[in-house]
Amino acid sequence: MPRAHRKKSHGKHRRPRSLAVTWRTTGGVVVGAAVLGTAAATAQASVLPFGPAPVRSAAAADLAPGLTAPGAPSSRPSGHKPASAAPKAPKRERSARPSPRATGEPSGEAAAKSRPTAAQAIRLARSQVGIEEDGAGETKFQEWYMSTSRARETLARDGGSLDGYSDANWCDMFVSWVGEQIGFGDQIGSDAWTIAHARWFAEHGRWGTEPRPGAIVFYAWDGGKSFDDIQHVGMVVEEIDDGTIEAVEGNTDNAVRVKERSKDSVVGYGYPDYRS
Repeated sequence: MPRAHRKKSHGKHRRPRSLAVTWRTTGGVVVGAAVLGTAAATAQASVLPFGPAPVRSAAAADLAPGLTAPGAPSSRPSGHKPASAAPKAPKRERSARPSPRATGEPSGEAAAKSRPTAAQAIRLARSQVGIEEDGAGETKFQEWYMSTSRARETLARDGGSLDGYSDANWCDMFVSWVGEQIGFGDQIGSDAWTIAHARWFAEHGRWGTEPRPGAIVFYAWDGGKSFDDIQHVGMVVEEIDDGTIEAVEGNTDNAVRVKERSKDSVVGYGYPDYRS
């Protein structure tokens, strides 16, 4: 099983061995062949393709006030354990979302107004505080990720088995889950490997050092500032003072928690294009 699937404390994610040749031979960042191929030709930086656009899948009870997911199946409660040790059967993959033109969805100014705000993303993330791993180290966030087509993409990139995600580090799966529930996965991104997720923001010109509310924050506990130093991820709630931020994080003490962190441990921030 590759390193990306091994359970570690504090949500650490290390670079899988299977990626070493890929990074060297391409001379650039690879975040799934099906993902970045179209990004280079995309003229509008406000739309960032990260695999197929997500379909909302959470029950209304999982969402923060003001957010809905009509007709979506509910996620498994975090305390539920599998009936047997046999590998889980993959759930039906979500298909790629048709273009707004094909579905009659809003575009231009109307589409901008339909984007979620940072406050909505934070509200949803905070609504999950207290959800803990079950005795097998599993949560609904890992189960959700395993059901997505994105999981197959990252599996092809990183190696391992789909079932390996079931008890793997889930801080990044939590952030990805939040993006999917508010229909903003193309901006928040979807991944299980923090380093690749951070590089994706940088490749699309949405990386910086300012702790904006709703930004995706990437940490290195040893104070390192390179992408390869990244070990953990969360969502910024607010800047407390010049040296401290507050963030919502998954896989923190084996649960979703709100934490105050020193900026010394921050590598950088990814910026979804929220509605103002």
